[in-house]
Amino acid sequence: MRAEGQAHIDRIEAAVALVKKSLDWDRALRRLDELDARVQDPNLWNDPKKAQAITREQKLLKDAVGTVQDISTQMADAIEFIELGEMEGDDSVVADGLDALKKLADRADADKVKALLSGEADANDTYIEIHAGAGGTESQDWAEMLFRMYTRWAEKRGYKVETMEYAAGDQAGIKGATILVKGENAYGYAKTESGVHRLVRISPYDSSARRHTSFSSVWVYPVVDDNIEIEVNEGDLRIDTYRASGAGGQHINTTDSAVRITHIPTGIVVASQGDRSQHKNRATAMNMLKARLYEAELAKREAAAAGEYQEKTEIGWGRQIRSYVLQPYQMVKDLRTGTVSTAPGDVLDGDLDAFIAAALAARVTGEAEVEDVE
Repeated sequence: MRAEGQAHIDRIEAAVALVKKSLDWDRALRRLDELDARVQDPNLWNDPKKAQAITREQKLLKDAVGTVQDISTQMADAIEFIELGEMEGDDSVVADGLDALKKLADRADADKVKALLSGEADANDTYIEIHAGAGGTESQDWAEMLFRMYTRWAEKRGYKVETMEYAAGDQAGIKGATILVKGENAYGYAKTESGVHRLVRISPYDSSARRHTSFSSVWVYPVVDDNIEIEVNEGDLRIDTYRASGAGGQHINTTDSAVRITHIPTGIVVASQGDRSQHKNRATAMNMLKARLYEAELAKREAAAAGEYQEKTEIGWGRQIRSYVLQPYQMVKDLRTGTVSTAPGDVLDGDLDAFIAAALAARVTGEAEVEDVE
């Protein structure tokens, strides 16, 4: 086998191994057999909700397993085709086989991300909630950068973005904002961004040009769809109304159309001000609350299954998952992935948001180290 072909094979095998490890391959095969048997049970649809959950899990698992099996089969066929061409001394056959391997390697790299996004809610739309930390204007400016970066990242992927809540900063930036990202696997791609993000830079607001460290928190949680049922006791809620902030015309700024809901048992707070109707904002806020409650329960189940459950804090200020250093000459470094970029243009509107996509992909595929930045 030529070196070029072996390189393609190595890429394919690495992708397949990663997916198998993520799925826990032997357990996945046993679970799929079990689900296939349950789907054949004529009494399954006596409970429609349970049946829908089972068939949905079966489809997700079957797609992931089928992807691995199909890639492995095509790789074996391509290798056999190349070996046949080498035996017969037919360079055109070998070239066709190498081309097939290259295309298969590219497909494996793309499919491994989709296969890894096989969690219970990975395919759902997602909310991304951003809050500025202590530090006044500096942190509020950093929060707005994150808001712009996530918005641009979503738009570049072809996702639809809606702003649910937006609180402008006192001088610059934002105090907080929530966006709804709609698209396939939106939650699966974005969920690893939950936590605290730190920026180190020479402050544009400091006349002495000193280096400042700013913090903002990001919370990502999935939209609850029809396949997920969440019950909320109305007696556990405190509902407040207030005037929306920002642009929106005379009506939206002069009536109490914005709604904030506090879930008293957990302390979870959600807010919506994107619509002129208080009724619609209340419905949106309730959906956001259900999503937050579901995400918390989902995190507990996943952590418990891994044998390492720890109670999550509301915002998670004690854990820094991502840090940036903005240096002179438009150089930006992501301390988590080690990504460095230089550009003569507006980095914060251009290259820095590209780090979001790169880091998301790296963490989804398991290629990024998971460590705290002290």
